[in-house]
Amino acid sequence: MKTILSYFLFTICFAKSNLPLEKIKLPPGFKIEVLADGLTNARQMALSPKGILYVASMEAGNLYAIKNKKTYLIGEKYELPVGVVYHKGDLYFSAVSKILKIKNIDAHIEKPIKPEVIYDKLPSSNAHSWKYLAIGPDNKLYLAIGAPCNICEVKDPNGTLARMNLDGSGFEIIARGVRNSVGFTWSPDDHKLYFTDNGRDMMGEDTPPCEVNRLDKIGENFGFPYCHGGTVADPEFKSKPCSEFKAPVQALDAHVAPLGLKFYTGKKFPVEYRKLFIAEHGSWNRTKKSGYKILMLDIKDGKVIAQKDFATGWLDEKTQDVFGRPVDLLETPEGDLLVSDDHAHVVYKISYEKPRAKK
Repeated sequence: MKTILSYFLFTICFAKSNLPLEKIKLPPGFKIEVLADGLTNARQMALSPKGILYVASMEAGNLYAIKNKKTYLIGEKYELPVGVVYHKGDLYFSAVSKILKIKNIDAHIEKPIKPEVIYDKLPSSNAHSWKYLAIGPDNKLYLAIGAPCNICEVKDPNGTLARMNLDGSGFEIIARGVRNSVGFTWSPDDHKLYFTDNGRDMMGEDTPPCEVNRLDKIGENFGFPYCHGGTVADPEFKSKPCSEFKAPVQALDAHVAPLGLKFYTGKKFPVEYRKLFIAEHGSWNRTKKSGYKILMLDIKDGKVIAQKDFATGWLDEKTQDVFGRPVDLLETPEGDLLVSDDHAHVVYKISYEKPRAKK
């Protein structure tokens, strides 16, 4: 763990950002606003029962806490602390090769205490080394371990999803053939794990697809590096056919970079919007940019029956200008949807109010 040099409190401008939010297109009745800004490289989010929002970052190396319209810097100088999760009073976060925990975090945001390392045997690499985190229905800590390359054959634990007990014991791999997952969640219906995976680069503008996957049983293999999207054989690694691997529940457009995803389970949104939401971070090397939006999937009995855009406008299709990149999604107890953005350095709130009938 790198030494934390200082902690300080600073006030942020709520709903005063200069971002052109009027360009965001949402269904009727929905609105988007800036909940908090000044959150450099805002990535995964976690919310405590006291309403304190915790936000991790990427290159900035920071951890933030937002309480009563003030932001506290509760950690700095960590190595890509992308993943953060709150559980029974404690804050777990990732730092490439380590998973750390701050006990009773809500009571220590103004004067944080030193974190403890619960696990320190994770691989480090120059590619996909950040680790997304979540607590599963089994009360275990889940994490993604990306492939250390664009495309290559990997050895465990690279290119996997894994889980461990909350004290760091009992590490086990639960899925293989996963290139770079930066988001997973569980279905409220059957409690199956759904996760995003970013497709490989340098195969063309429109291939291979990115993926949304469903883990039905421990040990399934999702194809990397041999097969992409369930049907696309890799031109460099041809030794194993796609038929040997688990196909995605949904193949997405190429290079859209799907990250966070959440099933909306609240009552505030209309029934037709209580679906699976996916943050598409957006392409980085495609000639015509793709992604930069929030997608919605309608899933029934483990199968996608419809796909629809929910929020668009961060990308100007004509000029190809971008002012934001959605990263993580989080539902509040009130039924609003929070969205982090590591390009605009903000957290948005998307809320719904039934449109008034026209007279």
